[in-house]
Formats: sequence, structure tokens, C-alpha cells
Amino acid sequence: MNRRNRIFAFAHALLAIAIGLLAASSGFAQVSPTEIANPKLRSAEQAYLPQLQSLQHAIGKAQFPLPFILTRYVGVDPTRQASLDTRGLEFVSFHDRMLLKASGFYTAAFNSEQLTQNERASRTFQEVIVPILGLIAEQIPGDVTCDGIGFEIAYHVRSPRRNSDFEGREILAVVLDRADAFAFLSEPGNEHRQAILNRSGIYLDAKPFGLALGQKDALNLETLGKSGPGEPGSAMSPVSASASGTRPAIGGPRFTPTAPSSPSRDAPAADLKVPALPAPSPADVERLQAQYQAQLETLLKGDGAQFHLVDYAPPSFALYHKQLVLQLTLRNHLAFEKSTSSIYKRAAQSFDVFLAPQLKALVPKLPVDHQVEGLDFSILNRLGNEKDSSEAVEFICPLSSIRSFVEDEIASQELIDQSLVLVNGVRINLHLELVE
Repeated sequence: MNRRNRIFAFAHALLAIAIGLLAASSGFAQVSPTEIANPKLRSAEQAYLPQLQSLQHAIGKAQFPLPFILTRYVGVDPTRQASLDTRGLEFVSFHDRMLLKASGFYTAAFNSEQLTQNERASRTFQEVIVPILGLIAEQIPGDVTCDGIGFEIAYHVRSPRRNSDFEGREILAVVLDRADAFAFLSEPGNEHRQAILNRSGIYLDAKPFGLALGQKDALNLETLGKSGPGEPGSAMSPVSASASGTRPAIGGPRFTPTAPSSPSRDAPAADLKVPALPAPSPADVERLQAQYQAQLETLLKGDGAQFHLVDYAPPSFALYHKQLVLQLTLRNHLAFEKSTSSIYKRAAQSFDVFLAPQLKALVPKLPVDHQVEGLDFSILNRLGNEKDSSEAVEFICPLSSIRSFVEDEIASQELIDQSLVLVNGVRINLHLELVE
């Protein structure tokens, strides 16, 4: 084993140990019905709470080929979360259907040169989802009050390069009708199980996927009569770095639980109902701007000074990578010395000291519209005393994650991990505690 492989093996051994400890300590943690605003979901959570607790305990004790842990949000690596929410079982709304959802992180690190996308997804399905399906059949009654069973499993993918390895993440999502989910294990052979998958919802990194069990290549989506990769996905991904290294879409977890507000396509603070709508267009931007112009002007005139909003760049809607965002530009009252700080430290303090303390008061004053998927904060930093010495730090955050943050459901680092951070237009990775 060469040095590079030893390093990866050691890193994943540490990850496995950490996840094992988290799984052992998670106990009977379960989403409380009191957290759920939607009456239908809350009723189901209350009715099946003992079974969900028992199922969580059974999954925690189960032996998988590699360590697996339930997590409520799969877009963030467990080792990089300040506190991991292990409540990975809950009832959610998806495509106007109620699902019992199981989500989590599998510590596999598949080599992209040795296994195709389909082979990686197939192994994850067989090694994680199939065993959990068996536990669901044992713990949950077959006539459970929901329309289907959903899974969302994240795992690592390694792409070897000449002098280093790039390691990203893929997320496999599977939606089975209730009857198919409970019948799956009783179907003899892969042929009958494959037929169930062919009529189910399968997504890889939020794009429809033709999962073929035990095969090298995926099935053709057109042959299956399903939408192709060019069409809107049926799930929005958080910052999930796939092995391809492409820039991920902003957005909240694919299957998201609870909601105090109107339905949103990406809200962890709202029921996830993802209608099959076309991607937003410039016309949608113009419509939203006209619809909420008066509210935005009131915000700027009445509260602009409090939130340090700049007059020359008023709040406005825009398209960012085919997603609708609300842009806000703020001038940081902190001053930095360029020679004694780094872009990472300035970005961290721009969030921790300047932006974060304002969010609880600012967010409730912003327009609420189901098409808006994110907030784009541009923080203007002054460097030294020179007038032309400045820097722009941009935080592009899923609206769902912002809501979770202001409601104290996630910590600062979790919000950053689910967002994009750019300094003068260049994306960076930001670890708050390491640079403060």
C-alpha cells in the first residue's frame, strides 16, 4: 500500500471510529412531534413515535459492511459538523406525497476509476438501503399512514490524480411506493426487485437516475420513461461535492421535515414539496422584483442603517445558477488590516461578528416566496484606511438553512458548510474555528 493510500485508509478509519461513537451515543434521539408544524406530518410522527424510536435503535445496532449513521442532513460530512443531528428518521412531504424518510452517511469511499456511478449506487443500495428496508418491515406496520418510503444516503467518491486524490461526495435518493417497499424483500431474484426500482423514484445528486442492480452501467432514462438529466431534478441538493468536482446547487436537504411557513422547494424549516416546474427565468426575477419592490424599499429606508445595507445596491432578486436568490449588500463596520489578517480570517469574522448577529432580526423582514431558494449576502470589508482598499465576501446561503440557523437548529459552521463562500468572486472553503 503506497503512502497516499495509507493516508486515505487512516483518514477513513478515523471517520469510521467517529461515526461508530456517534451511532453508539445517539440512543433513541428522534424528531419530536412538537417540532412539526404540518398537522398531517405531526400526527403521523406522534402516532408512530415508539416504532420510529425502536427502528432508530435497530439501525444503530445493525452491522453494515462499513459504518453507517443516520443523519438528518446528508449534505455535510459528519466529521465537519459541530454537532451532528442523528435524527435521520421522520415523516416528510415530497411531491405532495407523505413519505417515511431515512437518511444517513455511509463511510464507503469508492474509487471512481474502479467503479462506475451505477456500480457505486448499486452497492450503496444493496449494502445500506436493503438492510434498512428489512428493519423497517420488522418495526413499522405495513399499513403505515404514508404514501411511500424514502431514502437519502451520502457516501464518498475518490478520484485519483497524478499527485493527489480528490475526494467528493455522491448522494443517492430512492423513493419507493409503500406497497413496493414492504414487498421488495419478498420478491425473489433481482429481476423482480429491478422491476420495482424501475417504477420508483431514483436520484443521484438530485438528478433522475436509472439504477441497475449489479450492472456496470445505469439504465437509459428515456427507455424507462423518466425525465433526463437536463430536466429539473426532483430533489434539491445542499452543498454536495460530487466526484466530478462540479459546483453544487444551493438548497436545503432533499427530504425535509417540518414547516411553519408556506411550502418551499428546499426548506428544512418547511415541508419539502418539489413541483415539477421549469427552471426560473429572468421573467420570474422581474415579477418578484415588481411584487416585492415596496417591501424592499421599506426595508432599505426604515432598517437600512440598522442592518448596514448600502443605498447604491438595494436588495434585489437575481438568478444564481438557475436558482432564484435575494441579494443584499451590507457594509461591514469592522475594519481589517490586510497585512495582519488573511482572507479566511476576514471572511470568518465577517460572518461571526458582523452578519450572524443580525440574521434573527433581518430574516423576518424579508419577502417570503416559495420560488426564492437562497439569500446572497455581499459583505463589503474595508482594508486599512485607504478608500479604494476594499474586499467583498459573499455568503450564498440556502434559505432553508438560514431559517434553521436563526431558529437555533444548526450551528454557524453547519450553515457555512451548506452555503457557498466567495471572496472577490473566488470560492473558498471556510472553517470558522480554525481561522478565528
